[in-house]
Amino acid sequence: MRNLSRRKFLKSASVVAVATAVPPTFSATPPRERVFVGSGTANGILAYDWNVATGELTPAGVAAQVPTVDWLTFSAGNKFLFAACEVDSFNGKPTGEVASFAVSEGILHPLSAQNSAAKGTCHIALDHTGRVLLSADYGGGSAASFRVTNGKLGPAVWTEHYTVHGPDKDRQEAAHAHFCSFSPDNRFAYINDLGGDLIHIYRLDAATAQLARAGVYQAKSGAGPRTLHFHPNGHTAYSINELASTVDVLEWHKADGSLTRVTSIDLLPPDAPHGVSRACDTVITRDGRFVYFANRDIDFLYAFKADAKSGALTPMRRSNCGGKIPRNFVLDPTERWMLVANQDSNWISVFARDPVTGGLADEGKNYTAPTPMRILFA
Repeated sequence: MRNLSRRKFLKSASVVAVATAVPPTFSATPPRERVFVGSGTANGILAYDWNVATGELTPAGVAAQVPTVDWLTFSAGNKFLFAACEVDSFNGKPTGEVASFAVSEGILHPLSAQNSAAKGTCHIALDHTGRVLLSADYGGGSAASFRVTNGKLGPAVWTEHYTVHGPDKDRQEAAHAHFCSFSPDNRFAYINDLGGDLIHIYRLDAATAQLARAGVYQAKSGAGPRTLHFHPNGHTAYSINELASTVDVLEWHKADGSLTRVTSIDLLPPDAPHGVSRACDTVITRDGRFVYFANRDIDFLYAFKADAKSGALTPMRRSNCGGKIPRNFVLDPTERWMLVANQDSNWISVFARDPVTGGLADEGKNYTAPTPMRILFA
């Protein structure tokens, strides 16, 4: 059984009101594609149909009734879907939940569910072999690994509970593991610890799902490293710092998996008002020519040109994110549309994108989605 949790920024009242707007039936007609949305509600995975020609989303019902889904990811070929549930207890234990589903014709079929290492599971990542799943627990400041067999999760085989905390008394009072990722060659795993200003680095044994410590990347004090994304060039990575609203451009070293800061980029405009600002997420085009970052509280998207070889970033422009608190954003498979999960607005905003220039349209269309946390194309 699950015991639901909400972080303070979730708007429970609006969630209940908007959730009733999602129809209970599925529909799929060409040229539509299925899209799954993680939702911070009791109906944690929603289904939508995507019209690639017009950039329109049509609600297609509740795909799975698992609560407070912060993140979704697919296996190779989209055969299996995995979910991270940010709850305070599961199966009578004070942990979050990780779950898996088989995917058939756009419909989810439950396969397995396991306890994470601690409460508040907010992110998961599947390694390149599809045999190892990592989870990160924000509330409990911990991480875990799981073996995956035919889409089914076994119990956690490795866990670690972090203890370092940073100078921000409100947000870094304890460790807060927030993001999992794997190196381009799948030899190393990374856990971003927002509370400790660290990225923990591990050697990965993909056969056993065991992790062995290989070092740390130390971010600037109070920065709050939230996510880590690798550029297609295979040696550049971008770590977005939530609390500082900055991005660390990093050099990845294949020999030992270490990360070295090349430069840091400030996402906020010079005239930004003082107060809370939280950088959030990163999108990189398949060819590596453009990189986008999202910022919350002062809500915007920020587009950059990227040098294909060095990964160096050149700013283009900040643009409208379409709503409040852009929690997650993604490009559609054609990379002609950008979709933004605006958490506090309870909608997904869709913007046209020019694939040649990388520019995003100033205005988009909004589609109802209760507390959207993650957008995933099937």
